[in-house]
Amino acid sequence: MSHLHFTTKHANAATVKHNWYVVDGTNQTVGRMCARIAAILRGKNKAYYTPHVDCGDYIIVINAEKVIFTGKKIEDKLYDTFSGYPGGLKQETAGNLLARRPDAVIERAIKGMLPKNRLGRQMYKKLFVYAGDKHEHAAQQPKALKF
Repeated sequence: MSHLHFTTKHANAATVKHNWYVVDGTNQTVGRMCARIAAILRGKNKAYYTPHVDCGDYIIVINAEKVIFTGKKIEDKLYDTFSGYPGGLKQETAGNLLARRPDAVIERAIKGMLPKNRLGRQMYKKLFVYAGDKHEHAAQQPKALKF
């Protein structure tokens, strides 16, 4: 039997194809939706996924204010912001943040699921979150993504 040689195909910036997708946040559970989005931003859904290359797609999230939290998270979950000064810790419930800035809830959840390095920051820039059902990326002809 002859010895077979297979080579692993590595993606690079020139070979990666970035697609555009729209995700509707209506009645979606925050963590479950964000975990799937984070995987797509990383490119984990592609056969040629390469850890050190940004293989991911662009994601537009609409209706961010219509996402849901399970259990009592809407009252109990706290988001912290720290100014860096002594006593500069501010806390806000998930319900408050969702009412005030619904995009921040989704952005924060997804950012926490991406790598903490240059590549992760590059991936995060491919995420666009909007509170209503309007977005300004019609020119990119995004496809609807159902979970």
